[in-house]
Amino acid sequence: RMAKRKADGSEGGEESDQLTIRPLGAGQEVGRSCIMLEFKNKKIMLDCGIHPGLNGMDALPYTDMIEAHEIDLLLITHFHLDHCGALPWFLEKTTFKGRVFMTHATKAIYRWLLSDYIKVSNIAADQMLYTEKDLEKSMDKIEPINFHQEVDVNGIKFWCYNAGHVLGAAMFMIEIAGVKVLYTGDFSRIEDRHLMAAEVPTITPDVLITESTYGTHIHEKTEVRELRFTSTVHDIVSRGGRCLIPVFALGRAQELLLILDEYWAAHPELHDIPIYYASSLAKKCMAVYQTFIGAMNERIRRQIAISNPFVFKHIQNLKSVEHFEDIGPCVIMASPGMMQSGLSRQLFEAWCTDKRNGVVIAGYCVEGTLAKHVLSEPSEIVTMTGQKLPLRMSVDYISFSAHTDYEQTSDFVRTLRPPHIVLVHGEQNEMMRLKAALIRDFEDNADFKLEIYTPRNTQAVELYFRGEKMAKVMGVLASQRPHEGHKLSGVLVKRGFNYHMIDPSDLASYTELSTSSVSQRQMVHFNAPFSLLLHHLRLLSPDAQQVLLHGRVAIKVFQGAVIVSQEESAAAIEWCADHINDMYADAVMAVVLQLQANPDLVCGLDGKEDSKKKKETKFPDRLLKLMREMFGPQNVNWSKEEGSKIEIAVDTAKAMLDPLTLAVECEDESLQHLVSAGAKRLRIALQSC
Repeated sequence: RMAKRKADGSEGGEESDQLTIRPLGAGQEVGRSCIMLEFKNKKIMLDCGIHPGLNGMDALPYTDMIEAHEIDLLLITHFHLDHCGALPWFLEKTTFKGRVFMTHATKAIYRWLLSDYIKVSNIAADQMLYTEKDLEKSMDKIEPINFHQEVDVNGIKFWCYNAGHVLGAAMFMIEIAGVKVLYTGDFSRIEDRHLMAAEVPTITPDVLITESTYGTHIHEKTEVRELRFTSTVHDIVSRGGRCLIPVFALGRAQELLLILDEYWAAHPELHDIPIYYASSLAKKCMAVYQTFIGAMNERIRRQIAISNPFVFKHIQNLKSVEHFEDIGPCVIMASPGMMQSGLSRQLFEAWCTDKRNGVVIAGYCVEGTLAKHVLSEPSEIVTMTGQKLPLRMSVDYISFSAHTDYEQTSDFVRTLRPPHIVLVHGEQNEMMRLKAALIRDFEDNADFKLEIYTPRNTQAVELYFRGEKMAKVMGVLASQRPHEGHKLSGVLVKRGFNYHMIDPSDLASYTELSTSSVSQRQMVHFNAPFSLLLHHLRLLSPDAQQVLLHGRVAIKVFQGAVIVSQEESAAAIEWCADHINDMYADAVMAVVLQLQANPDLVCGLDGKEDSKKKKETKFPDRLLKLMREMFGPQNVNWSKEEGSKIEIAVDTAKAMLDPLTLAVECEDESLQHLVSAGAKRLRIALQSC
């Protein structure tokens, strides 16, 4: 790793070393997952879900804490409503202008799952967060991403790993300025009947943001859980009851369908009892699942070569309750999974008073939902119309929720060894238990110092990462091996959070930049003979020569760096601007102005000079005057005390000129050359008078 990191104070903007992680949802709760990351002036939103137990605006994350238009990137981990349910609202009803990414399977299922959510929402139209049209428009803004595909957005690098959990679920690794953050979303390290287990990244993140849904609970073994599920369903239908399994249209539903179809095939006595998959999305969802067989586990991929496992022999699709004849024992899987509205709620209210019937809750239940309420075995329930009904049907909880348990989470942390862990997506008690257990597990490990954070909604976790800034030398500058004390000079180019030093001539090759030159041209009133100007410029620069340029007489000075051409009653000075040529041009300008203002300097050329007058002028005073004309009065100082030197300051460069010996002390070579040349030419000019 090129950058060492240490805790330190923060600065502003892009140079800030502070990483802020702020849950706008899923902070000490399950539901409306929405985590904000901010580092180096980059802002990323992770998931944008709704709370299943709330309606309308109340179900949204706390987005009033942020400015939507400032967010660079939005990443969606999977298609469950508590992770993507607010996305159409955020994309269409706010000022968000960033980019949105999710996997191909998530995008395909998101479209149909949210369409179903709009249909079954039991609230007034004016309370709806978005419409079918908003959902359709949001699809155009979503960019699909492949697993392990690296993407760069404004200096933010990210890629995703398979998270298990549901089809298309992803964990995102985000890297900004060398600091890596892994956001797991919901994940499962256990392979089931159709999904592979979550991957374990080979890169250690600096920060791990992970779910804490089940806290310190340990899941039943898969075989035990499946046996308990099939036995419970079998018991309910054997006693003449109706079995309701509330599920979301996609996700765990497909796992349960595979289990039931296999169980029914092995028990001929059940063939007369129908199983219904009650979802208006049934056919569309199955088409999506059949499309993304390649994203499932090896078991499914092998089976598809023989027959499609998602073409069920003992399960029928049921579009709505109007198509259902309630005449005897049956099994119905209906959405939504927490029975807050929709077909699962209608069937529950119709069947809850008959003790022969049963409901099997097969997934995690959020606080505030009917599914969570019936697990406490109340004596009665309140219908959507406000009527109270006795609860006589059996209630069983057999969790097929594909979230990590404590053993999976602990192993994941032990393998990755992240120095910082931020827990989200868990009720407060479960989260605190998980934090205590992880600290207890790793407290004796001297090689692994672990910091765990459990922020509430809107509470920020602030971490500091300082990296050494390193610049790679490229192109011409890198052609020679450097040695101790060697100074490099070039252009420092910053791309994202990487620095490169290159020669200006390489800009076009290594960047999207190109070089250009600025030509300067200055006109100065001048009516003295041009031959006189040539004479004095040769005193300044011996290589000065007269040429014919575009039909006009011109003088090239300092090896052609500055050109002085003759115009009508004027001299035109031209040069290509840079820090050296600008100084050359200033020296030429001083000569032109000096000749124009002081005809006495013509001495020796026309034989009419008053030599007595010239001799009366002291050389040091003339030298001081020349220096001030060359470099500006404010930049030249001399105390005129005996032994003192003339001080010339140009920007950060400084020169000391001895008016008697004309010795120049200066670290800047170009300034030293100009001062020395000007002083010597003046002495030669005065001596020739």
